[in-house]
Amino acid sequence: MDLDDLFPSKPGDPLVELAKQDLDPISIEELLARIEALKTEIARVEAHMNRAQAHRSAAEELFKK
Repeated sequence: MDLDDLFPSKPGDPLVELAKQDLDPISIEELLARIEALKTEIARVEAHMNRAQAHRSAAEELFKK
């Protein structure tokens, strides 16, 4: 699956720009820092998804009654 399939292109989409970046000139230390930053962002997105799902579940339960 291509990245463009997962993330439709929008002007200035940071994920598309990030995937296009050449990693060759980046040092190991910078790559490790980049990985840590990406892990932090993944955790932030997962937490947001969990809150959204909990909110949706609560709303569905409320209106079910």
